[in-house]
Amino acid sequence: MKKLILIFFFLSTTITHGSVKSQIISNLISTDNLKFKFKQKIDEKIETGNCIINYPKKIFCEYDDFYKKVLVSNGKSLLINSNKNNQYFRYSLDKTPLNLILDKEFIISQIRELGEEISVGDNYKFELTYENLDIIIYFDNQSLNLVGWSTIDIYQNKVETKLSIVEKNIQVDQKIFDIRNYTN
Repeated sequence: MKKLILIFFFLSTTITHGSVKSQIISNLISTDNLKFKFKQKIDEKIETGNCIINYPKKIFCEYDDFYKKVLVSNGKSLLINSNKNNQYFRYSLDKTPLNLILDKEFIISQIRELGEEISVGDNYKFELTYENLDIIIYFDNQSLNLVGWSTIDIYQNKVETKLSIVEKNIQVDQKIFDIRNYTN
């Protein structure tokens, strides 16, 4: 009888793990876009603001700072602009960690290959590695929505981004991802 209970417990635990991973994948598949508030820590500096991610690979963020910093990707390029010195910085998206973070197909394929998720507080955590890049992706354990990531930026700074007030599949004006709107 004890063996039977032990086998049942083992099977139910295995099924639960498998179902969480597949539920997160299903949730990602059904996600076209996300709107959220963010808190980003780069080394010891903290920045906040609002973003919209539109899959695949588009993002628009407005920072809550004096200089009205904007980060935008059209899927190919990443542009950062602020009123601080009236200049902008443009990068090829595929040279940044955001290229992978904004690619839900990449995230789904990586999660499928992983053994199991790790439960951390109110989140599930997946540790992804691609080429020489390590990315940690966090999903809320209730909604299963993306709620953060951690990586190293192009300047070798540790970047931790936490999302809050996440809305899924909202109406998005595609014009906000036009980089020309944010060049000085």
